[in-house]
Amino acid sequence: MLRNFLRPLAAVAALAGLSAYATIMLKGPQGIAALQEKRHEVRMLEEQNADLQRDIDAKKLRIERLKHDKDTQELEVRKRLKMDHQGDTVFVLPENSTHSNAREAR
Repeated sequence: MLRNFLRPLAAVAALAGLSAYATIMLKGPQGIAALQEKRHEVRMLEEQNADLQRDIDAKKLRIERLKHDKDTQELEVRKRLKMDHQGDTVFVLPENSTHSNAREAR
């Protein structure tokens, strides 16, 4: 008869102990708060990676322009030699355009 009484009591005690342990672990430093913080950190790192990838793509495009586009090359040289100042307006004319054509268009 004592056995019949102790078994359910032991089961309830074990269940209560596991519940207490689970509660402590979920609220502790390795629990849900830490999991949320790690997820936030992962999101931030993914955003940083996306920003860096956009920067890389933009720089690759700029490199390609500098390799193949004479106007872009000229603008870069003017910038480096400080021939253009902030606020200046730079007009880039197509290569086949000449001054006589510009006069005729007026």
